[in-house]
Amino acid sequence: MLQYFYDRNAGATSTRGKKGCAVKISDVKRELKTKYGLKQQTIISNLTYLIDRRWVNKSEVQKTVNVAGGTIPSTVTWYEISALGIDKIEGGSEFEPKELYPGINLNASGMNVITLGDGNVVNTKFSELREHLDDLKVQITSSAALGDKQRLEVAADLESMKQQLEKESPDRTIVSRLWSAIERAAAVAGVVDAAQRVWPLISPLL
Repeated sequence: MLQYFYDRNAGATSTRGKKGCAVKISDVKRELKTKYGLKQQTIISNLTYLIDRRWVNKSEVQKTVNVAGGTIPSTVTWYEISALGIDKIEGGSEFEPKELYPGINLNASGMNVITLGDGNVVNTKFSELREHLDDLKVQITSSAALGDKQRLEVAADLESMKQQLEKESPDRTIVSRLWSAIERAAAVAGVVDAAQRVWPLISPLL
């Protein structure tokens, strides 16, 4: 979903409006439903998450509307990708990313993949899932409820999960096994909410 705001910003010809980088919630819902089949509940929950992470900015513009007998105040809310959101997509590292698959022409592989700022690869249809997995990894590995060994193991499981997202069709057996371990670790770490945000995106792969 962050990619949607990034693409809109990249192709914007104005600040707000139909071709603007900032967009109203009604347009967000319509376009995401048309392009990706996302339901309203999923859009709102993910948009809240993006705003909380400061990857998307929310701004309100006050105006007056003419009606019979005078005017009434009206507030229009706009959403646009932030500088942090752009860095999240492009990768804000001072170092050159490591090439994970030297000798392989990813563009000629026939798969719709993108190379992230850290050099990793993800199939575009799983990019939002990968973002949530990154966040889950940070929260789990920062938890004092887990020992160093447990944090290392779940971090390795999350990296293995993200490697599956490079494929057109991730291996269901592997994804299911990894997710079971990750879900248990999230419960122990006290970050069940973060795992629940991942669930709607990963459940179709199980």
